Parts: sequence; C-alpha cells; structure tokens
Amino acid sequence: MIRTTDWPALLAGFMATLSGVGLSRFAYTALLPQVVHAGWFTGEQAAYIGAANLLGYLVGALAAAPLADRWPAKRVLLAAWLVVTVSFLAECVAQPMSVFFFWRCAAGVAGGVLMVLGPSLAMAATPVARRATLGPMMFCGIGFGALISASLVPALASLSLSAAWLALAAVCGLATWVGWRALQRLDEAVAPVVVAGGEGSKGESASAGQTVSVITPHLQAAAMASTWTLAVVLLLLAYMTDGFGFVPHTVFWADYLARELNLGTGYASAQWAFFGLGAIVGPLTLGLAASRWGWWRVGVAAFALKALAIGLPLWGASAAVHAVSGLLVGALSPGMSAVVSGYLMQLIGPAQHKRMWGLSTAGFSLTQAASGALMAWLYTQLGAYRPLFAIGCAALWLGCAMVVAMRWCRPARLA
Repeated sequence: MIRTTDWPALLAGFMATLSGVGLSRFAYTALLPQVVHAGWFTGEQAAYIGAANLLGYLVGALAAAPLADRWPAKRVLLAAWLVVTVSFLAECVAQPMSVFFFWRCAAGVAGGVLMVLGPSLAMAATPVARRATLGPMMFCGIGFGALISASLVPALASLSLSAAWLALAAVCGLATWVGWRALQRLDEAVAPVVVAGGEGSKGESASAGQTVSVITPHLQAAAMASTWTLAVVLLLLAYMTDGFGFVPHTVFWADYLARELNLGTGYASAQWAFFGLGAIVGPLTLGLAASRWGWWRVGVAAFALKALAIGLPLWGASAAVHAVSGLLVGALSPGMSAVVSGYLMQLIGPAQHKRMWGLSTAGFSLTQAASGALMAWLYTQLGAYRPLFAIGCAALWLGCAMVVAMRWCRPARLA
C-alpha cells in the first residue's frame, strides 16, 4: 500500500529511471530499425549510434557524484532531465551521423546522472521501514519507458519518424515536470539518522537536512576496510558481467527481429512491448522473492534465468520464444539492479551504500559501454546479430558462477 507521504520520493525515483534509461536509452531500441528503414542510417551506423548512448551513460555514472558535490543534487537532476528532453527534440530530423552520435551520447550522460542520483536521493528521503517497498517500485520506471516507446514508435513512425521523436520528447518533458515537482516536496520527507556507521538500532529518523553523523575517524576507517570484502567484490564483478551480457537485447533486439529475421517493425515493436512489461513487473517480483528466500538465492536464480533468456533466440525463432526471451530479460534488467542494490545494502549497510552503489553503477556502465562498442564492431564484421546473443549468454553464466561463489565467503546470517 502506497501512503500519501510516499509519493514525493516514489515519483522522484520513478521519473528518474523512466527518463534515465526507459526513454533515454530504451526508446532508441524501438527506433533503431525505423531509422534504418527510413534511410537515415545504415544498419552499421545505427548500431554505433546505439553504442554512443552506452558510452555517455558511463560518463554520466562517473560524473554524477562529483556534480552533486559541486552543485545542489536537485538542480543537477533537473539539468539531466532537460538534456534528455532536448536530445529527443534535436533528433527529430535526419542529420549527419556525427550529430546523432553527439545527442545520443549526451542523452546517455544525462541518463547516467539520473540513474545514480535519482534513486539515491529518493531513497535517502524514504523512511527505513518503507525502502524495501518503494525501492523496487522506483526502478519500474525503466519498464514503463520501454513500454511507452513500444506503443508510440510504431503508431507514429508509420506517419512520420519525426513525429515519433517529438512524441518521446513530449513524454520526457512531462516526466521532467512531474519529477521536479516531486523533488521540491522531498524536503518534507524523512531521512535516516546515521549513528556509528549505521542506522539506529530501532530505526530512528530525522527530517531531511538534519542527518546526524557521529562516525569517528577510527570507525569510518574500519567501515571502509570492511566494505571491500570478497563477497562485495564478487557481487560487483557479477554485476559488471550483467552490464556486458544484456546489451544484445537492450540495443539490438528490435532490429534483430525486424531486419535480420525479416519479421517487420510491427512484430519487433510488439516483442519490445514484452520487454517493457517484464521490466515493469521484474523489480517488484524480485523484491518480494528476496524478502521470502533471501538475496543470495534470488541473485543466483536471477543470473541463471537471465543467461537462459539471453540464449533463447539461439534455440528457437517462434513468437513464443521471442516473447519469453524478451519478457524475462526485461524483468531481469531493472530487476537485477534492484537485486544487486538490495544485496549490497545487506552486505555493507546504509552508511556505505551510496558510495558503493555509485561504484557498482560505474563498473556496470563501463562493461556496458565496452560491450556496446565491441558488439557494434562485431556486427559490422559478421553482418549478423546471432553470435552476440551467445556472447551475452556466456557473460551471464560467468556472473552466476561469481554469485554462487559468494556462498562461501559471506557471513552465514546473510541469506
């Protein structure tokens, strides 16, 4: 049940993920075959433009914390929302590849900032007892963005490709307005009290802006040292394999279905809608599963299931296979972020979570950007997307092995 006091934090986090990945990145997946069919770019050029967004996301994830240290975090978020909106406006007409590359990269930078600062700021203003409920719901914005693009793009692209870009810009503008209004109300929300490296034993809280810190230098050094355990390192490395392995579905999936399999853009958009539906229900489902079976068991299952889902197109080409593959990868994309973030919180506590979540997001975006560049290059060399799914599947199995290994290097109480 969502309470009245939950809405500011929930909307701020939701709109940040909606714009940061759901639209900034995933909308282009639905548009990629459309820009090729319209003659704006070749398939190889469109693939590299898609990789530009991943490169920008890496820059944004790394720059988010320094930007928030220099300027108020709320203003940084507003600027990022506006950049995403302007990028869609700037791409509504055919232009040279270099111009599109720049705007896709800029949208990626803004998306990285939104994904790091948005949920972090919203969660910091959320009472401890409500974080497990609201956190996964914030990540559902990713799936809504994918679903919106799957609905708008085919409907408008048949009339005008420019109309599709403009409609997405309008949605981004609306998300900016709602998110900014929600941020303005966060001052009335609740932030946790930090005592001796963690929260009070009874979950005490204070109003935002009144966070109390009684961490001594000695305790802070001890907390920093205890952060980098083998379990934490394995979890961060596993999350990096996820960033590498899910690129074929999140960048090339619609183009693979529409052009390589000759199934058409309408079919590809319908299948992309399954990805969006999965991305909506995934974080909520995995959050509930973790509360029942524990973060480690859910983490192992999530990596294994995602590896199987990414590899499904290698074993079948029916509509059912494509739907299951897209639905599961969609569910386990923002869902994996929710699992890793929640497991990380359990391993190191809330005092170090923001810093380590920023590092994990940076690592994820580094392998994601590397994977996007590598797979765009491989596509130009091979002229086919199928081998990319095999590579992605192998990466997720490696991540699964790392999470399994955590069983023997973490305290028994962390189930």
